[in-house]
Amino acid sequence: MEFDRLKLFIDISHSRSVSRGAAENGISQSAASQHLQELEKQLGAVLLDRGSRPLIVTEAGKLYLQMCRDMLRSRDDFRVALEKLKGDVEGTVRVASIYSVGLSEMSQLEEEFSRRYPDARLEVEYLRPEKVYEAVVTDRADLGLLSYPEPTKEVTVLPWREEEMVVAVSPYHPLSACADLQPQDLEGHDFIAFDEDLPIRRDIDRFLREHHVRVNVRLHFDNLQMIKEAVAHGEGVSIMPARVMQEEVGQGRLVPIPISKLELFRPVGIVHRKKKRFHRAAQAFLDLLREPPGAWTAALTQS
Repeated sequence: MEFDRLKLFIDISHSRSVSRGAAENGISQSAASQHLQELEKQLGAVLLDRGSRPLIVTEAGKLYLQMCRDMLRSRDDFRVALEKLKGDVEGTVRVASIYSVGLSEMSQLEEEFSRRYPDARLEVEYLRPEKVYEAVVTDRADLGLLSYPEPTKEVTVLPWREEEMVVAVSPYHPLSACADLQPQDLEGHDFIAFDEDLPIRRDIDRFLREHHVRVNVRLHFDNLQMIKEAVAHGEGVSIMPARVMQEEVGQGRLVPIPISKLELFRPVGIVHRKKKRFHRAAQAFLDLLREPPGAWTAALTQS
């Protein structure tokens, strides 16, 4: 049995769409539909109820789906065992990451990973948080990087770092001259927020609520880049991790102001599918991520 056909059925079942599953596997919708018809004819059972929208996986389909997952995991276990015998670190590490981990940081990680393991390759896809979980669960990614990670029955969370959050303002904003701020200093200011469905928005809202601060939310976005641009153009102030502002601060476009005597941090974690057996390259990249802060950047500077 071809493993790519197993993955195709998993992706169609998870997305509950033939077209989306086909697109994720780089084939046409008609080719995917033909494969499903042939498969159901071969098994003598209906696997997907295609009369409903979105698709519904039938009881027979759930049995076949579990078999597909078991077989792909057995294949992964075999590859891991074979790599250990060979002693090689090679292949592709697939990473799903939220946008705010940063292209510059990821490029540095990729450079260091390539320096250490020239026969291995890093493949990074930037996604919204819920899509990071989905990529990990469906095994389209070996590892996921995201903020406010939560374990599930299918996903394990490894703590990675705590990022200090600060007030971000334009250099032309009246608050830009402040060395630090109290939460009450934000009272009544125009504010650039994250979308309401994001964990970071809920955390910031909680923080403001606990300190009885009301801000005027003028705009909201689903990613940090748009928020940084709005703040830089004087549309309002925001709260965000200091780490993600480094480039704009260096350019003189944003000013980070610490929140006095208060600790507000964004937790960032590494997620992977439970019971996943990592191939040597994926394990090597995971080890690189978990090295002490500055260890691999120091190596890059010296090389």
